[in-house]
Amino acid sequence: MTTSATPGTGPTENSMRRALKRARDGVALDVAEAAVLLQARGEALTGLAASAARVRDAGLEAAGRPGVITYSKSVFVPLTRLCRDKCHYCTFATVPGRLRREGHGMFMSPDEVLDIARKGAALGCKEALITLGDKPEDRWPEAREWLDAHGYDDTIAYVRAVSIRILEETGLLPHLNPGVMSWTDFQRLKPVAPSMGMMLETTATRLWSEPGGPHHGSPDKEPAVRLRVLQDAGRSSVPFTSGLLIGIGETYEERAESLFALRKVARAHHGIQELIIQNFRAKPDTAMRGMPDAELDDLVATVAVARHIMGPTACLQAPPNLVDSEYERLIGAGIDDWGGVSPLTIDHVNPERPWPQIEELARRSRAAGFELRERLCVYPEFVRRGEPWLDPRLRPHVDALADPATGLARPDAVVEGRPWQEPDEVFTATGRTDLHTSIDSEGRTADRRGDFDEVYGDWEALREAAAPGMVPQRIDGDVRGALRTAADDPTRLTDAEALALFHADGPALDALCRVADDVRRTVNGDDVTYIVTRNINFTNVCYTGCRFCAFAQRRTDVDAYTLSLEQVADRAQQAWDVGAVEVCMQGGIHPDLPGTAYFDIARAVKERVPGMHVHAFSPMEVVNGASRTGLSIREWLTAAKEAGLDSVPGTAAEILDDEVRWVLTKGKLPTATWIEVITTAHELGIRSSSTMMYGHVDQPRHWLGHLRTLAGIQRETGGFTEFVTLPFIHTNAPVYLAGIARPGPTTRDNRAVTAMARLLLHPWIPNIQTSWVKLGTEGAAEMLRSGANDLGGTLMEETISRMAGSSYGSYKSVRDLVAVAEAAGRPAKPRTTLYGEVPGERQRAAEASDGHLPELLPVLD
Repeated sequence: MTTSATPGTGPTENSMRRALKRARDGVALDVAEAAVLLQARGEALTGLAASAARVRDAGLEAAGRPGVITYSKSVFVPLTRLCRDKCHYCTFATVPGRLRREGHGMFMSPDEVLDIARKGAALGCKEALITLGDKPEDRWPEAREWLDAHGYDDTIAYVRAVSIRILEETGLLPHLNPGVMSWTDFQRLKPVAPSMGMMLETTATRLWSEPGGPHHGSPDKEPAVRLRVLQDAGRSSVPFTSGLLIGIGETYEERAESLFALRKVARAHHGIQELIIQNFRAKPDTAMRGMPDAELDDLVATVAVARHIMGPTACLQAPPNLVDSEYERLIGAGIDDWGGVSPLTIDHVNPERPWPQIEELARRSRAAGFELRERLCVYPEFVRRGEPWLDPRLRPHVDALADPATGLARPDAVVEGRPWQEPDEVFTATGRTDLHTSIDSEGRTADRRGDFDEVYGDWEALREAAAPGMVPQRIDGDVRGALRTAADDPTRLTDAEALALFHADGPALDALCRVADDVRRTVNGDDVTYIVTRNINFTNVCYTGCRFCAFAQRRTDVDAYTLSLEQVADRAQQAWDVGAVEVCMQGGIHPDLPGTAYFDIARAVKERVPGMHVHAFSPMEVVNGASRTGLSIREWLTAAKEAGLDSVPGTAAEILDDEVRWVLTKGKLPTATWIEVITTAHELGIRSSSTMMYGHVDQPRHWLGHLRTLAGIQRETGGFTEFVTLPFIHTNAPVYLAGIARPGPTTRDNRAVTAMARLLLHPWIPNIQTSWVKLGTEGAAEMLRSGANDLGGTLMEETISRMAGSSYGSYKSVRDLVAVAEAAGRPAKPRTTLYGEVPGERQRAAEASDGHLPELLPVLD
């Protein structure tokens, strides 16, 4: 039984009356008021439910389905009942010995799964609810043995494989409940399932941390872990189901806090498709068998409060088999959905509670004034939203079952298997393929993409998240002492000394830059290196939602484009003809791009120009390729290397601190995954650059952490070729246009970052590169006097920074780069990607063509 925070007392009559009035008047509730309303009973509960129902009705009216309550006709597939958790109320999870005694395997076989799915399809079911225990292989050797014997690296790999078979052989849509998932897991599963889910249950940490609590001993039930899953689902644009389990020992205040936590996630990412309010039912043979069931009034009050907190657009469900036919009270409290109801399978989580007959559910709903309509596992709003919420490989499966007008299920839909395959004609040249030249002559069409208000998440919620601690602060420290340490031995700089130097200004900054330049001279000599290279951005179609990126476009935007493989190869050939030794190839995360497309791109260049070094595919692209092919990161990189990949750019790093990353980007890979990709590449002999983009919502403490992380990786792998400073270009960046980011770094910031990179990465990363395309000629020369030794490349085309608003052009001739070095008082020298000597033939080709690139782009004065 849920108790109040103060046992034996309840809310006062005045506090209840005030809270009811605020709810009735549509005023936003706070946690304290919600906790009061959760205790409403009698007339107070009747009034609370009535106001919640009005909120629900307004939302249904706005959604175009007034008077409609939905359900999903489904089959329940208990893929495995093994679990590493030990929830004290659960009868779903079991042990290997019991499965063997009952004649079951550790996992359901594909044939067993498909038998259920086929029977469900014959009955008109459209959803395959795949439920299983969390990471069973981590606890049970028998689970690990089963996966190994059947060729699966982990449970997620099996979930992915069986989902594809369900799609192809039965036509049912998988809704996946595999428990706690990582960001990478979402990338792996999104192409095979239109929706996923995981109950939050509660944010009351004590119920997990304290002995005797319902979640004690269950690593996956830590509230912070589960909230991270919900956030990663939103970042990955996965329509996601979550909810509360009420009556497991939480207080009313804790229950209210849980609802507000769910609202925060829903606001930030707009990806919570439904909330389930589930009442606890005690089960025999569990540690909580003596716990009283959650009362009906408790459930009704929680539904009503959830409706008021989540608002009219939220979809709220209460499982009909967990109440004793009191359907009208739940409808009256504000639900608009009954969840999955199966004409075939039992509820394996609550096997003692049979599903109601769909006809009976329709009759009871009709008696309450509502029409029962079938939906798909993915809610109508997300069916209509389309990209990026539905993977293109799933679109035909969803379209076959969905009413295009409403997004609900089509009653006459034929449920049958359809191919799960990559889209056709991925490498057809489309859109503004001349953007690499016209960006300099004509500019971009508009300062932002067409879905600016949706693709990046909720801007207001982001402002709240970015506000604390994001304004740089001065730090008083012993700058003189830190300078002495840096001059004597930079490797001995403490974090406190480093932070003091990051804040240096005036004469102290000048002294810092001199120290860094002295280190540069000792390590690199006076030569300023550069590379004759060409950037090839093969597509700018992307829905990842990076808020700093002005390059990404929707496929329907005027500035969107995708190159054909022939165009990619042509550009590589053109670059070779004018002396290039490298092409640097990166692109947007195009939803139609198969994971093997990157291999095709590398292969196309190598077949046309065998001698060209292919420096390509950021860690984000690597993860995208791996998740789409079902390969591990190691397997994918190995295949890419075989296809012609020589090295990878260490971009997509931005700031290697998730506090900053989740402000800068909605859906890009987290820090740990970036590190995994880079270290795996290094282990395979694929070297990389390293980068840091700074001057947005970051602070010097983030710069310090980032550089320390890179130095640690380099000490372990030795795989970084250089470190590249990337000042934030703010002009067209969405996060700046929304009023959240600073307008890029100052000159002081640029000098301090360059100098500190030299000192903090010494002696591990010897090459520090500055970016002329972001800083211009004078700015780059200044960085060469502040510790940098490399100018990067000629580029030949540069679209990403130019789309963001950089005004320094897309091409620098060799003579231009030599002039920048001379402005810093230094000689210039060409290099290869790996900082080796450039063959004489390549140098002569570059010299003969220097400044004359009519086929590539106009020469800029």
